[in-house]
Amino acid sequence: MSAIPANLRYAESHEWILDNGDGTVTLGITDHAQQSLGDVVFVELPEVGTALAKGDEIGVVESVKAASDLYAPLSGEVVAINEDLEDAPETLNESPYEDGWILKLRLEEANALDELLDADAYQALADAEG
Repeated sequence: MSAIPANLRYAESHEWILDNGDGTVTLGITDHAQQSLGDVVFVELPEVGTALAKGDEIGVVESVKAASDLYAPLSGEVVAINEDLEDAPETLNESPYEDGWILKLRLEEANALDELLDADAYQALADAEG
């Protein structure tokens, strides 16, 4: 498994979250998640302006192995989606922490990030899952 970036927060459902410092966050799936999925062939994302509650389904990632639902690790409004994933879903495999971001969310609660895992706790979770 590749290094888990220390500047990100993580959800137990294998999403990473970057605090953009302006009340918004960027999120994507972790390297562990994309490795488990295999080669990604399709990504379905929500529309900009969609209000999400923590735990809501936000889209689907389909790979050659399986289809996997994506869930919102935080509540907020979708302010941007990575439209490049429509034509190049494999970007999730190639660059999960940079170019493979999924969406940007304006947080409903500023302290919501405190509920997420730090890199060490996520590493322990990923190691336990194998």
